[in-house]
Amino acid sequence: MTANNDAEDSGKRTPILNNLDSLSQYLKSSASTRQGRSIPPLEKWQPEQTIDMDLVIKANGEWWHEGGVVTRQSLVSLFATILWKEENNGATEYFLKTPVQKLRIQVEDVPLLINDVGIVTEEGVSWLEFTTMTGDVVRLDNEHPIELRSYKPTTKDSVAEEQVRPYMLVRNGLTALIGRNTFYHLTEIGQLKEQNDEIILTLESGGQSYQLFMPAD
Repeated sequence: MTANNDAEDSGKRTPILNNLDSLSQYLKSSASTRQGRSIPPLEKWQPEQTIDMDLVIKANGEWWHEGGVVTRQSLVSLFATILWKEENNGATEYFLKTPVQKLRIQVEDVPLLINDVGIVTEEGVSWLEFTTMTGDVVRLDNEHPIELRSYKPTTKDSVAEEQVRPYMLVRNGLTALIGRNTFYHLTEIGQLKEQNDEIILTLESGGQSYQLFMPAD
């Protein structure tokens, strides 16, 4: 559903935020109630208006707007704070959510990309801590598991070979792809063993063990 250029909301003009500049200005002007990169209370916002935005999050983590890649990482990180996911009749939809509008966007795979992992220690307990390219920090635990699942990349003319990729739950139902280099680092941190034609990666985090089962080549 695409809205007109302006909409009336309780007698006031509702801004149309479906381009980078207007959305950026709106978020910056309303950010005084938050400090730093805190995630706003998206679950409390109930905008009545939904419009489409020509923005695609590619399977490699790039954000494309109106056919061109968004090169300003500060903008991408800002917009990532208002990413929102909904399930409608079995279909997954993604939005940039504000108090006044939901901007429907397209996501080729998942909306977040993890590009760093390290070990942090608190009170004698070691955790695996992951960071997304847009600034989310999450630790491996029971609420933020890692899973392997299949992904079929598509091109203009064909469907490429199916891939098995690692993903991690981050926030608000949003999932992040663990980047290739980060996953290689993860295999160096954890323990690998082969068993029954499978490679098992065991990871330690928060005093618990987590296992990933991968087919052996």
